Order: sequence, then C-alpha cells, then structure tokens
Amino acid sequence: MKYHFKIKKEKSGFSASCIELIGCRTEADTREELLKNMQEALNLYLDEPATSHEVFPLPKERIRGRTIIEVECDVRIAFALLMRQARLKEQLTQRKAAEKLGYANVFAYQKLENGETANPTLTTIKKIKEVLPKLNLKFVF
Repeated sequence: MKYHFKIKKEKSGFSASCIELIGCRTEADTREELLKNMQEALNLYLDEPATSHEVFPLPKERIRGRTIIEVECDVRIAFALLMRQARLKEQLTQRKAAEKLGYANVFAYQKLENGETANPTLTTIKKIKEVLPKLNLKFVF
C-alpha cells in the first residue's frame, strides 16, 4: 500500500505531508532522513488501535509531480487496515467477525487487525475472503 507525500524544501531541512491522510506529516534535516521519517510517520498514522472506528481513505492509484513521492507502509499494517475497513463495511463487530471465522474468542481475531500481529496464513486469508468479501488485498502487495 503506497501513499503519496508532497515534499517541501524548508530553510533548514525538509518537510513532507501525506496527500491522502490529513495530518500525517514529518520533517528532517536531510532528504535521506526525510525518506525514512515518511515511512515511519505513515506506519504510525495508519496503525490504529483495534478498537478504533476510524476508516482511513485508501491511497490514490497515481499522483504525479516533481515533489511527490510514493511511500509504502508496512505490509502487516496495510493488511490490518484493510481488515478493519472490510469488517466495518460489513457492519460487523470484532466479536461477530471472530464468530464467523470460527475463532474461539475475539482476541484471536483482534490479532488480524493489529499491525504488529497481523500475519495470516493462506488458509486464513481464504476464509477471511469468504466472510469479508469486500476485503481488497490488491493494496497489500
């Protein structure tokens, strides 16, 4: 999942703001440091707690410009974000989603919506697609 940042040269360094995510921004002394900071800022911004009802906009496919850079977020954070969005679109609670997936408790399901622990097997992904057909995995890879 790649979001787009607009870079600006400042008097003493650089700044960057994510075009799709209002409030996701960072600064750095050098361009190299800025590139690292943009990915960190993006991951922190998107890694919402599992109890959040925030639905972030998905990235636009392509934004062009000399000062625009695509920044890829961590694959686990992308998956967790898409899981949360698909569940909310289906108007399911985490408990109901856990039941539909056959999990013994909601805590097992919550791992799928956590950027640190989301790492499903292919078998789990197949089952998730049956329960959450609106889950769009094209943004993960």
